[in-house]
Amino acid sequence: MGFTSSYGGHEESASIETLRRAVDLGITFFDTAEVYGPFENERVVGRALAGLRDQVIIATKFGFGIGPGVGFDAVTGLDSSPKHVKAVADASLKRLGVDTIDLFFQHRVDPAVPIEETVGAMAELVQAGKVRALGLSEAGSQTIRRAHAVHPIAAVQSEYSLWSRDPEKGVLQTCRELGIGFVAYSPLSRGFLPGKIRTREDLGENDMRAWLPRFEDGNLKANVALADTLGEMAAQRGATAAQLALAWVLAQGDDIVPIPGSRKVAHLEDNVHAVNLRLDAHDMALIAAAMAEGVRGERYSEQFMAAVEQQ
Repeated sequence: MGFTSSYGGHEESASIETLRRAVDLGITFFDTAEVYGPFENERVVGRALAGLRDQVIIATKFGFGIGPGVGFDAVTGLDSSPKHVKAVADASLKRLGVDTIDLFFQHRVDPAVPIEETVGAMAELVQAGKVRALGLSEAGSQTIRRAHAVHPIAAVQSEYSLWSRDPEKGVLQTCRELGIGFVAYSPLSRGFLPGKIRTREDLGENDMRAWLPRFEDGNLKANVALADTLGEMAAQRGATAAQLALAWVLAQGDDIVPIPGSRKVAHLEDNVHAVNLRLDAHDMALIAAAMAEGVRGERYSEQFMAAVEQQ
């Protein structure tokens, strides 16, 4: 997402370099969406992974009405109508330059359209060979069950990290009961856990984090203190805070795949080493105790939280 919107954008050549370096390092799963940019992110991912199609799994998402503007400012509302689902799939295939979307997510649940109708349209895309597998994003347990009854759901994607643990209220358990994989987005809390963001001045131009409650002045100072604690714990283990945060997510289960949004090769290479950091029960208990006070502020504005099913 950060390559083309939300966190200030990035030069395309640098984005492509990062994506190709990820493949070199053994990363196989790449996640994008039509709303990132909007639209341009899929094109960048497609150009970067051209010629590497047999080595990667590409996921993208539909679910928003999109008008003029940049990033999420272009969102006009939710739209998971069957007609829209199919139109987005065709457009995403062209932008990505692929014949099939490996994993097609509903980006947000649309309360105006029964999930059965939306998943029915997604299932038709599978039958047509345009999509291989189906996913939901930020869906609650009831929605997941209803969707899975129409067509197998391969993955549920929701925000999950040391500071965003809503999936533990029931969604993770539902996924495990049904054999559904879980994709953890923002496992580094939108780049905050590594400890580089100290004040709002550290946020770049057009950075969506500036309007997130956790980055407001009243909350930021308290959150920085918690990030510093995590950094100290990581240093004691010869690791970075990012590696420790990712290792914590990985330790939650083999069915969980974190997708840190690394824009720079150096950050990517740092993150990859998290797979070598093993945390035992004692480590997990210490981390839980250190983070017990919890993050200050909601993860989204009230408007965007309304589109999230938490249980």
